Amino acid sequence: MTASMWYQQSPEMAPPALRICVIGAGAMGGLYAALFAEAGHDVLALDVWQEHVDQINSVGLKVTGASGERIVEGVRASSDPLDAANRDLYIVATKGHGVESAAQALADVMPAEALVLTIQNGLGASERLSQYLPMDNVLIGVAEGFGASVAGPGVLHHSAMKLVRLGEIDGGMTDRLKNLEQLWQGAGFNVQAFADIQQLIWEKFVCNVALSGPCALFDCSIGELHDNDDSREVSRGCLLEAYEVGQREGIAFSFTDPVDYLDKFVALMPASKPSLQQDVAARRPSEIDAINGMVPVLGKKHGVPTPYNTTVSALVRSLESRYSSRS
Repeated sequence: MTASMWYQQSPEMAPPALRICVIGAGAMGGLYAALFAEAGHDVLALDVWQEHVDQINSVGLKVTGASGERIVEGVRASSDPLDAANRDLYIVATKGHGVESAAQALADVMPAEALVLTIQNGLGASERLSQYLPMDNVLIGVAEGFGASVAGPGVLHHSAMKLVRLGEIDGGMTDRLKNLEQLWQGAGFNVQAFADIQQLIWEKFVCNVALSGPCALFDCSIGELHDNDDSREVSRGCLLEAYEVGQREGIAFSFTDPVDYLDKFVALMPASKPSLQQDVAARRPSEIDAINGMVPVLGKKHGVPTPYNTTVSALVRSLESRYSSRS
């Protein structure tokens, strides 16, 4: 069953078993791979962490948390992009800074009829993909409230199983989008297809901007960030800059009070720590350029001053350069 046959079939029919490749088998990508394998799909997890790959192939992928504790043996892992040839669906689940290398790898092996779904924090993933891949078969996903983490090689933990939103880059509700929604639902995910995915991307983005860089700098949870007057001011400054830039981009936000929207978001899970904060704490490369770093880029485009995000981005990059040079 090829991808072209799959996404052109009637949306009332159940999607067939597919050959799926998940690029980036970290916290979120590993979870995607595990659940799709358990649903009966042929799943390849492509990752650069060789110890992680070896552990998955020798023992299986251990999953703990919201969906129970077990070892998933149906995932095959590889660090060789050539193994990703002849797949029906490619899920790009890398960090934002890994999207370009993922696209380069796919460009050499991906069938012309295959479907690509890219799911990242921040902005710019589709633009990075477009440098190497035709965009006709690329869709976008937005994952919210999973709280996933890698506990060690071959071991994943997730604390919640909330919503995955799917959409066409240019909007609209197509048959292939509806079939993709069915595919994810059939694997046990809470998934919904949306006609305006850009609105949802931006509504998550402004929250990420308000919380990610500031939490990394103040080394705290999102609740702690908002409980402190000084850090809350920085967070809200980042938020309001992102919201104004989004309005200039023509985004139809579902709210008119971004501060109230953020406060309600924080109240849902105050103990959470953004992945960017976790990366900086662990001295790993972060997604600062795709999150806070995107606001000054778009601010310059629209003539919007962005002092908060410019400063936060510079400080996070400075931290990264210090521990990168030591390693």
